Amino acid sequence: MNILLVEDNTSIIKGLNYSFEKNNYKLSYTTSVRETKEFLKNNTNIDLIILDIALPDGDGFELFKDTIKDLKIPTIFLTAKDEEDDIVKGLNIGAEDYITKPFSTKELLARINKILLRSKKKSVIKVKDITFDMDKLTLCKNGQQIELTALELKLVNLLFTNINKVVSRNIILDKIWEWTGNDVDDHTITVYFKRIREKIDSNIITTIKGMGYIINEEQD
Repeated sequence: MNILLVEDNTSIIKGLNYSFEKNNYKLSYTTSVRETKEFLKNNTNIDLIILDIALPDGDGFELFKDTIKDLKIPTIFLTAKDEEDDIVKGLNIGAEDYITKPFSTKELLARINKILLRSKKKSVIKVKDITFDMDKLTLCKNGQQIELTALELKLVNLLFTNINKVVSRNIILDKIWEWTGNDVDDHTITVYFKRIREKIDSNIITTIKGMGYIINEEQD
């Protein structure tokens, strides 16, 4: 397994490099936003990223949103910031996990193993009678493909990418702007999800009042 560590603390780099080698992980590392972007342009075989938030030339949150998230590489935020708001922010923007410094290397390795195993199994996610293929970006009900518009498919992908997590309305608004350039409001989001629900004829998408939307993997 190939793991990229984005961290400017040499002690952490050396310590994790030793531990990861013992556990048969190949660890590469970068120490800045600029270096990470260049690295990811030339290396497409990264299975997981461990990302510090406070980097010498920028913010790890922004690096994740601008570059890493679109590459769909599972990411763990590793940071000295332990405020609840920071943890929630990291998870809401799509990170797989969040671990604060100082940390246990054994705990970090356990979380990495769990994420990698989940990633292997979850290229196709099934909730009730609905399946979503993360690689092919196809949504099916009882094996029959459901036709969605490009924007509807992106919204469904956003929820499945963050399965078991609430995706806030603000994130959805930002994403629609990013995808279409259109400035939409809460009512428009409600209409989009009403159409999606009608097309899939299922209640797997739950509205969390005042917050956003979620697909829970475990549903009766």
